[in-house]
Amino acid sequence: MRVTQTMLSNNMLKNLSQSYSNMGKLQDQLATGKKITKPSDDPVVAIKGMRYRTDLTEVEQYQRNLSEVYNWMESSDSALDDMTNALQRVRELTVQASNGTNSPDDLKSIAVEVKQIKEHIANISNTKVGNKYLFNGSNTTVAPIDLANGKIAPDNNNQVLITVSKGVNLNTNVDGTQLFTGSGSNLFEDLENLVNAMETGSGDIDNFLTTLDSHASNVTAVRADLGARYNRVELIDDRLSQQSVIATKIISDNEDAELEKVIIDLTTQESVHRAALGVGSRIIQPSLLDFLR
Repeated sequence: MRVTQTMLSNNMLKNLSQSYSNMGKLQDQLATGKKITKPSDDPVVAIKGMRYRTDLTEVEQYQRNLSEVYNWMESSDSALDDMTNALQRVRELTVQASNGTNSPDDLKSIAVEVKQIKEHIANISNTKVGNKYLFNGSNTTVAPIDLANGKIAPDNNNQVLITVSKGVNLNTNVDGTQLFTGSGSNLFEDLENLVNAMETGSGDIDNFLTTLDSHASNVTAVRADLGARYNRVELIDDRLSQQSVIATKIISDNEDAELEKVIIDLTTQESVHRAALGVGSRIIQPSLLDFLR
């Protein structure tokens, strides 16, 4: 086959174009720190990157869900702590009222404070996170307790489930029905009966101590169940944090360029390109007049 000057020139231009393309890719990698800048650069890396980023996005969403779970559970635990303290104060007042030395006026004064504590417990029972009531199950837009209208028990005990991991829906709320009636009687009815007994001076006030202890034990049991679920949330949080780190590392290993290698490859390609330019200058140097001499 006869090699012409045109063939040599075309091959030289093609090789120079390829050399420019190689240097362009290396310069893009050095500037962006990424192996590819578009999917066509390496479809395998691009597809893996999409899958890894989907996994990381899911983990980040679960972590945002956990923030809601923490907020809900911590608010519930704080409300239960206040309720425990309030019941303890009612018990102290009941012990004081059961003393036979109290006059009717003394009992009425104690009854006034117990009544205020009952309303305080009702306020605690209507604790909200944002615009959601904590103790009325999944019906979070309605207050569970309304003493003014005689509503003294939640009307919904469904669980509030929040997705905290793939396939894991965690119950984040406290069952209001269990909280207020789990001891076998209604907390607010018992408090109202206690107030009436103090105001009228009728009945054996000592008997209410057992009832109050039962309600206090029930609140403690509910709080213990909440604490167990909170511990599980912390374990899930730790696991999600590890998954986030792992997913980020995988994405980095898949997409990030090794800058040291890129710099070496770019330096080598520049040397090759200079050599190609030197050879090309020799190829295109002869002209028609040089052949006619």
